[in-house]
Formats: sequence, structure tokens, C-alpha cells
Amino acid sequence: MTDQHPDLHLDLPGARLAYDVTGTEGRAVVVAHGLTASRAADAAHGALDRSALAAALPGRRLVRYDARGHGASTGEPDPASYTWPALAGDLLALLDAVSPGEPVDAVGASMGTAAVLWAATRRPERFRRLVLTIPPTAWETRAPHTAGYEAAAQAIERHGLAPWLRAVAAEPPVPVLAAGGWPSDGEPAVPEHLLPSAMRGAVLSDLPDPDALAALAHPTLLLPWATDPGHPVSTAERLAELLPAATLEVAETPEAIRGWDARIARFLAG
Repeated sequence: MTDQHPDLHLDLPGARLAYDVTGTEGRAVVVAHGLTASRAADAAHGALDRSALAAALPGRRLVRYDARGHGASTGEPDPASYTWPALAGDLLALLDAVSPGEPVDAVGASMGTAAVLWAATRRPERFRRLVLTIPPTAWETRAPHTAGYEAAAQAIERHGLAPWLRAVAAEPPVPVLAAGGWPSDGEPAVPEHLLPSAMRGAVLSDLPDPDALAALAHPTLLLPWATDPGHPVSTAERLAELLPAATLEVAETPEAIRGWDARIARFLAG
């Protein structure tokens, strides 16, 4: 998100999505961020910043957007609008706006990975290749994690944002991120009045049914990082078993994470 690439907007029911496009021609590469993040937050975080893909993929268009209620996008305090299937609907609407006649390559992170998978199971013809970074907890590992989201939503409603931020800051960092000098969590890129609804959308969500995922024939690159309970390698391993054309590469070190842009570019150039 730069001065050279000002925000564009897509009006949807209950939300106005903000997005930017780098490049003027070529197949679109669409980037979807995680819960409480945004384009700007990922750029500040570093480990999840995909803006360098524009330079790594000459002749392609890089499309980055803020999910509803996140960053520069608007939203409403309705948990149902933040579920992963609902966010997949937003993503598909964006694809119809930026690439109506050609399938796109998609790069997701956490919640963004979930939105990509839900969108691909709904309209597989809209995608060519998928890159799924840090897949979130899913299926049998999901319930304990979503309980934390509900507790956080209630705490924010009762006591405001500041006490919750202090509690998050006191939690142990993800080891592989700490080793690379990156924060595990930052200031949420969601307004306080929308944050409980965004969290409850995650509570209501899970990845698509395994049978639906097994039908996706898209070449897929799975890029989890290790030592993160909220994004366990076990989810990526299960996805690698289900998706018939998946490649799994686990980042055990900060250096591996720093190499993701180059790896993604090679994969998408294939």
C-alpha cells in the first residue's frame, strides 16, 4: 500500500473493501491477510508482508485487500459477516471486479488461507494456483482455540481494548518469530467496536469439509511455520494429505520464512 498505488474500493452489502493493485496487466495474484491484520499491519510485521511479490513476479498484477472490518475496509458488528465462508464471498466478489475473465493465483495467511479455501471449493474455476501460508487451527484442533476468541470478545466488551492488549503482550512469543525479531501479535487492525464480532466470526468458522478439499485439483503450496499453536503444522500436514496437488514446506527457521517471497514467486511462475 503505497502512494504510487492508491486505494480502490469495492462496495458490498454491509462493507466497503479497500484494495490496491500493483501493475497494470498480467494475471492477478491476490493476497488475503489474517484475523485482526491488514495490508499495512502485514507490512509492519515483516514476516507476513507479501508486497515484494510485485517485483518478484514481473508482468503480473499484485492485488492486496483489507478484509471487511479490517484496516481501511469498513464493516458492521455482525459476527456472521466475519465467518470464513462469508469472507470467501467477499473474496470472490473482489475477483469478479479485478479479474472477471481469468482465474487468479491466491496467497492467503491464516484467516486469509481459510477464505481462499472456502472460495476455491465454491468456485474452483476462479483460481489457478494456491499458496496457503500458516493455515489456522482446524477440525479437531479448533475448538480449544475458538474458546480463546470468545473469551477475548467478552473481555473487550466488558473492560475495553487496553486490558486485553496487555494480556496479549504478556503471552510467550512464538519461538520461530521471536528468533527472527518479529512480534507474534501487534495492535489489532480492527476498530474496537467491531473486534468482538470479528473474533466471534472466527469462533463460528472452520475449514471446509475434507471431502470438498480433496476435490480441489489446483497446484497448492503449503507454507506453515513451526512452533505456533494457533497455526499448527498439523493443519498443514492434513491439508497436504487432502489436496491432491499440494507441496508442503515447513519453515523451521526465520531464514526459511524470509525466503517465502522468492519461493512463492517460483511456484506461481510455474
